[in-house]
Amino acid sequence: MSNYEFQNPWLLLLLLVIPLMWWWSFKKKYDTSAQMQFPHVGSIENITSFRSILFKALPYLRYLALASFILALARPVLVLKEEEVKAEGIDIMLVMDLSSSMLARDFKPDRLTVSKEMASRFIDKRKYDRIGLVVFAGESFTQSPLTTDHRIVKEFLYGLESGMLEDGTAIGMGLASAVNRLKESQSKSKVVILLTDGVNNAGYIKPMTAAQIAKELDVRVYTIGVGSMGEAISPTSRRSDGRYYFSMARVEIDEALLTEISDLTGGKYFRATNEIGLERIYSEIDALEKTEIDVSVFKRFSEEFRKFLLFGLILILVEILLRNTFLRTIP
Repeated sequence: MSNYEFQNPWLLLLLLVIPLMWWWSFKKKYDTSAQMQFPHVGSIENITSFRSILFKALPYLRYLALASFILALARPVLVLKEEEVKAEGIDIMLVMDLSSSMLARDFKPDRLTVSKEMASRFIDKRKYDRIGLVVFAGESFTQSPLTTDHRIVKEFLYGLESGMLEDGTAIGMGLASAVNRLKESQSKSKVVILLTDGVNNAGYIKPMTAAQIAKELDVRVYTIGVGSMGEAISPTSRRSDGRYYFSMARVEIDEALLTEISDLTGGKYFRATNEIGLERIYSEIDALEKTEIDVSVFKRFSEEFRKFLLFGLILILVEILLRNTFLRTIP
């Protein structure tokens, strides 16, 4: 009934009459104010049959019929909605740091896991945008090109693990890979969201060189530094079986560089020191980068009272036929 609207909704109050009718018939049936003793069939009164069950159900057919007539009087209208959506989306490349330091445990359970979860929630909000994914550590590569199939992007995102690439922090390489994916974009708005927890120490492209290219191509870069202030339990060495040794290590993020990159390209730098902070950052970026959406809603109406009227008439007819044929009683 969620698609139905009633033209005379106040008439639905008449439905309250039905439980009153049932109560009155129940009260009348068991009214024992005046009694007279007659021979009875008490020994077999608990014996039931198919006919006896149907006979007891006859009044309910009449109640249902009355309810159908009341609904018909209220003039139900079926509303069919059609939406035409014209959206001018934004092309967004997510750039995720996969260096070993992203396993630091100042976030629960670690920085990488929380970063993936918050990025996934951000993707869910960008219904009409094309989104891609670039990852980097000591090198970089495109995990997913720009696409509107956000399910695929999220699958790639959740599959990310530290150790997939040679260790290091090649911020310039990661940014350059993302900008390269956006250079052919015809979108009026092109955005990179770069998340890292370290200092650029690898790669053959300098971060500011990549930022300059982004500026030339009108790509806006938002940078996010992830990590608590001071020290955090972080991977400090790796065993032969691939497992990491953890110990307290100083958190080092080149905030000056990340701020310079975002300022040059018209973006903004953010620092996330905990899970809540990172979630707020993605929400703020979502608010800053709004997609233009033009939604036209068309409604079509269809009168449906005839269906309820016909249903009620059928119930009345069935009740009369049963009462005078199969379930006929002799006074």
